[in-house]
Amino acid sequence: MTLSLFDLFKIGIGPSSSHTVGPMKAGYLFSQLLAQQALLSSVTRVQVIFYGSLAATGKGHGTPPALLLGLEGALPDVVDPDWIAPRYAALQSGADLCLAGSHAIAFDEQRDVILRWECLPRHTNGLQLFAFDGAGQTVLMKTYYSVGGGFVLDDDEVDQPASLNEVQVPYPFASAAELLALCHQHQLSVAELMLANELVWRSDADIATGIEQIWQTMQRCVQRGIQQQGELPGGLHVRRRAARLHDSLVRQMGSPGWNAMEWVNLYALAVNEENAAGGRVVTAPTNGAAGIIPAVLHYYMQFCPQFSASASAAKVQEFLLTATAIGILCKLNASISGAEVGCQGEVGSACAMAAAGLAAVMGGTPDQVENAAEIGMEHNLGLTCDPVAGLVQIPCIERNAMASVKAINAASMALRGDGQHFISLDKVIATMRDTGKDMLDKYKETSRGGLAINITEC
Repeated sequence: MTLSLFDLFKIGIGPSSSHTVGPMKAGYLFSQLLAQQALLSSVTRVQVIFYGSLAATGKGHGTPPALLLGLEGALPDVVDPDWIAPRYAALQSGADLCLAGSHAIAFDEQRDVILRWECLPRHTNGLQLFAFDGAGQTVLMKTYYSVGGGFVLDDDEVDQPASLNEVQVPYPFASAAELLALCHQHQLSVAELMLANELVWRSDADIATGIEQIWQTMQRCVQRGIQQQGELPGGLHVRRRAARLHDSLVRQMGSPGWNAMEWVNLYALAVNEENAAGGRVVTAPTNGAAGIIPAVLHYYMQFCPQFSASASAAKVQEFLLTATAIGILCKLNASISGAEVGCQGEVGSACAMAAAGLAAVMGGTPDQVENAAEIGMEHNLGLTCDPVAGLVQIPCIERNAMASVKAINAASMALRGDGQHFISLDKVIATMRDTGKDMLDKYKETSRGGLAINITEC
């Protein structure tokens, strides 16, 4: 399977790429399939069954409203986040469900939305959609899997994932060793190699425009997160901290205790508070890890003397293209799904991607870039996904801040060396995959283990 930068970096909504973005896409695909097969007019009822992690933590992640709005024709990159809650409330109060935005049917959440704790055989994030006619007969049934990062596969695609995106790129690679060999052979940086591959899908201008849109969305997310106050939704009464932290840091600028890493914390907290509130974010490579790459990019632009404002667009492109190469390796050879391998697949992958991107824009060689990614991933191995109450708040928000700082340190360590190191990135990614297989299911986005059940009152 060949992946693009725009596969890993998607503009969407919080709080979860696998539990919100993916199900919304699944609902959209199902309603469009009904329309394409001329079945829409015969449908009088739709039912969804959520399985595994989608059932266990779906309510906290906004999965039911996302799926339902997808059935109505909403897509994560264009839907108004502020419209979701009132529309869902209307459906819960008896409003008709408008399939594909044009065909109204009755909806009863207790009858039509079912949660089952068991997993479907192919992935823990599974859901089934049924459309019935007036006689109660099934006119269409589809199974979808939300496999992390907003990727959605049906039964046929999950059995043959390579068929998703078969294109011939000039520099194909499936391992970090292959990536480095290509860079050395053709005297290319990781970003230059990735750009050549991206040009198979899009023109230079379209790539630049798309990356600028991604970066602008990340920046807006940080700014909106800094401006918001109060509590996050969901019932845990978690207070937003970004606004207060920002005010405190502004007052302390230039003082002896002033620290750039505190600003990195701020950037990550701002993004992930927005994500937890269901705001507009960029999967990077997932929503649960959405704050790390924006935080490290902001750090580079604000605090690194190598940064030049005149080269801003080029450096953002270099950073994200480099990060994409690492994200591709994580997805192809392990997973970026917390429900599949724990948070090491989300925050660990994002940390490795951010470390690689920072090393690249700081002038690192391909070997130093690979080393930075390896350090970033290695020190997240075994990280569990145990969101309290199924909400992407505790420990997820702080975890992004910690990983952002870790990514910066990983890049710094790699740049002090010559790129030669004992454990390869390929070995670390394989270890992440194997650790995920060995990890008990209760530590993989079910809220049945770890902090999710050990929270005590202070």
